[in-house]
Amino acid sequence: MRYLFGFSFILVALFHLCLNTQAQVQNKAYGLLLKGMYKKTVPTINVTQLKQAQNKVVLLDTRETKEYNISHLLGAICVGYEHFDVQKVLLLDPQTPIVVYCSVGYRSERIGERLLAMGFTNVRNLYGGVFEWINQKGILVDNEQQTTQRIHAYDKKWGVWLQEGIKVYE
Repeated sequence: MRYLFGFSFILVALFHLCLNTQAQVQNKAYGLLLKGMYKKTVPTINVTQLKQAQNKVVLLDTRETKEYNISHLLGAICVGYEHFDVQKVLLLDPQTPIVVYCSVGYRSERIGERLLAMGFTNVRNLYGGVFEWINQKGILVDNEQQTTQRIHAYDKKWGVWLQEGIKVYE
């Protein structure tokens, strides 16, 4: 009986090690993906930094409206990417602290470049985007400002990077 208990303990420990190793591998792979995608033309802010500064910045969601409507960061303004709505930012002071985000950070970096070219001086890109936000247990809201775990996963290829939340492919 003692041997059975010991063997069971070892199996459970190995299972947890495999799960942790898989998560670590996925995190490293995600980091490498982002490193290859980003041009580093817009300074980044990480999830922890944004959680501390969230009430002091203007959040611009650069995903498309259908993605934003599923969920977004509390207080974020949807400005889009393909149909970037410049009118939503023209009234902001050029020194306003702005954080742009999208699914993983690529589209938001492009919009961040446009904002910098327009004369905005305090623009940051959320490193890893809303995927990293939800993976680190950040809060998302729906259009009624209710907390939700639903997140638009863009497509199945990109959805693999979501470790948390309920993936939506609408």
